[in-house]
Amino acid sequence: MKNVNLKPSTLGLRAAIHRTAELEHSPAIFQTSSFVFHSAEAAAAVFSGKKTGNIYSRFTNPTVQAFERRLAVLEGGESCIATASGMAAILTAALVFLKAGDHLLASRTLFGTTINLFNNVLAKFGIEVSYADPCDLKDWAAKIQKNTRLLFLETPTNPLGEVADIAGLSKIARKAGARLAVDNCLLTPALQKPLELGADLVIHSATKYLDGQGRCIGGAIVSNKEDGEALFAFMRSAGPSLSPFNAWVFLKGLETMALRMKAHCEHAQKIAEWLAKHPRVTKVYYAGLKSHPQHRLAKKQSTGFGGIVSFELKGGQAAAFRVINKVELFSITANLGDARSTITHPSTTTHNRMGAAARKAAGIGDDLVRLSVGLEDPDDLIADLKQALAS
Repeated sequence: MKNVNLKPSTLGLRAAIHRTAELEHSPAIFQTSSFVFHSAEAAAAVFSGKKTGNIYSRFTNPTVQAFERRLAVLEGGESCIATASGMAAILTAALVFLKAGDHLLASRTLFGTTINLFNNVLAKFGIEVSYADPCDLKDWAAKIQKNTRLLFLETPTNPLGEVADIAGLSKIARKAGARLAVDNCLLTPALQKPLELGADLVIHSATKYLDGQGRCIGGAIVSNKEDGEALFAFMRSAGPSLSPFNAWVFLKGLETMALRMKAHCEHAQKIAEWLAKHPRVTKVYYAGLKSHPQHRLAKKQSTGFGGIVSFELKGGQAAAFRVINKVELFSITANLGDARSTITHPSTTTHNRMGAAARKAAGIGDDLVRLSVGLEDPDDLIADLKQALAS
């Protein structure tokens, strides 16, 4: 798009449309494994790089490329590589920018599978990993090592909604000669643009809000052009690629992302404020509440607070399970970012494999319940929570 000042709602619909002679109105699905050439000479020219063209859908597919270009534009990046899942995106970034002997410094509050990936998979490649308090810049700076090459975090964090200072962490990373990777899954570029705040890489689980309806698995990494070339080279050889059909679904999801995120924020805010006044709720985690310790920072670096609300209950795990089992409008599932509201118990699901000690350090207790607030009427959701909490 020539006009870089277009809003996310416009870019989600109009950016990176693959044009054909017929100028299709909706993005096409190029559901093919490979592409045919008119001659041996034409094939040789494309394979050698002398001419651009599609070769094989593992690394060149017009539908996937349309999704990549559109997401790059939305994030304000120069390049995007789409992957088979959000975890594939994280692994790809780690293997491209880290090698044996390097150090990864990550937030101690991450998705449980991400921590397992760092501790159990990257360790096999001789990559050292340590963890810092996501909200404490001094802790990050103190844990930088001479061999630190990548800082990785989620902000807001899942499930506690902690907000990290992206600009502050960018300065620490640059001083150390390291890259800063930010998982922007919970807010999306409709609400937060980490690259504008100094991040080098933006990671997405497209499965969540980019799709918005819980239909497909996918991921993405947005970066500058140089890093994008390194990521593409890995993609071409290693093949953690996104399927054309899933890319098409995500393209359709991006068309409504800005509108959906606005509604998610409005509904979550209303529910968080209601929960904060409930006598059986001891604490609510949502950056939109003025009581949240990083409320001012969240307002500064994002235009909304997202759709994830977590809360602690009197009565521990037993009470949490009773509430989860009593709700009628919330789906009991660990996924988030769906148009339908979901509910889960992080300690025994998404963060179970972290281990009790790591969960305690991250502040994830047995009394914690996480909501992914969807697009249903918030008054109906509150009524459902009210009857469940009455149990």
